[in-house]
Amino acid sequence: MEKLIEVFRKKIALTNLDFVRNIESQINWSARLICLRGSRGTGKTTLFLQHIKKTFGDNLSKVIYVSLDNLYFSDNSLVDFVDSFVKNGGQFLFLDEVHKYPDWSRAIKNIYDDYPELHVAFTGSSLLGILNARSDLSRRALVYELQGLSFREYLSLTAKKDFPILSLEQILEDNEKLSAQIASQIKPFEFFEGYLKYGYYPYFLEGIDDYYSRLAETVNMILEVELPLLRKIDVSYIVKIKKLLSAIGKSAPFIPNTTELASHIQIARQTLLQYFEYLEESKLIYQVFKETRGLGTLEKPDKIFLENTNLMFLLGKEDTNIGNIRETFAFNQLSYNHEVLFSEQSDFFVDKKYTFEVGGKNKKRKQIKDIPDSYILADDIEFGTDKRIPLWLLGFMY
Repeated sequence: MEKLIEVFRKKIALTNLDFVRNIESQINWSARLICLRGSRGTGKTTLFLQHIKKTFGDNLSKVIYVSLDNLYFSDNSLVDFVDSFVKNGGQFLFLDEVHKYPDWSRAIKNIYDDYPELHVAFTGSSLLGILNARSDLSRRALVYELQGLSFREYLSLTAKKDFPILSLEQILEDNEKLSAQIASQIKPFEFFEGYLKYGYYPYFLEGIDDYYSRLAETVNMILEVELPLLRKIDVSYIVKIKKLLSAIGKSAPFIPNTTELASHIQIARQTLLQYFEYLEESKLIYQVFKETRGLGTLEKPDKIFLENTNLMFLLGKEDTNIGNIRETFAFNQLSYNHEVLFSEQSDFFVDKKYTFEVGGKNKKRKQIKDIPDSYILADDIEFGTDKRIPLWLLGFMY
């Protein structure tokens, strides 16, 4: 345990508090069991370490952070480690990469039940199944999802400007005033293109030149390690899932022809729908439907998006076009806190109330002018005017 404590103290010493994701203040850290899920590379580890440093400062005697992919746990059980930690006065336990530990859900359940004085927080892959795990933790754990950086957060890191979070309703009602206030402090388009290309994952801070190499490595880790580990997929089938993701990457967003796609990948149609589900759970794609889906149902999606625009530049390369980028950005930001459905009349139908059409600065409302609560999300405009909202302003919703 001494070695794990030493590693933890070193990590805390190197942790920077200059920028902390807003979700850190939204988590109920007083809860006894907290789960933070998210795609690889979104900053779960950093968030835990920052919270520890902010909360405990130099008084670390009752807290510890450990990663469960540490070699220590190949020869030592997590439950024995926790028992020793609690007997030595430990009260706050932060576990990283929990899905790397065999039968992790049962171990967490036992710890929760047997050590009522202990507060446990753990991170895991976006594929982590809290409800479907062998030991159901859904009634015990508060679950939070960490998405990639918003445009607002990217500006905080690059432009060194902090802006408040805006609700969708605020943006719809007051976009003229809000866009003018923000544009008076920064030039949005000086930063927006960079965000779309390499601003979604925090590791752009470590260098832009090798950003796509890091992103490709992240995608490969999800497909080659996390999918087999957490969805029990035979490694030999990962090649087909990679082929499917590549096909999506060259065309997304698009309305899928499942029969044609299944033939191209050489898999059954039902298997294709299952692969779509895996890729969505992995935070690599979004499936969009006309109606809200029932739990556990596999249906043909009406449209498929890549999860974020950075993935478009990685997978689509020269095939990436501006219209697809605009739609993907809008969907990614809107879907964070809202239900986004497919619409045959426009691009998006949000919360079963708002209609959105996405386009460039010359996009007209002709197509949606007779639809109540309908708006244009226009790229290449700095200021909003009535129902024409600057597309970049959606990036301020978290």
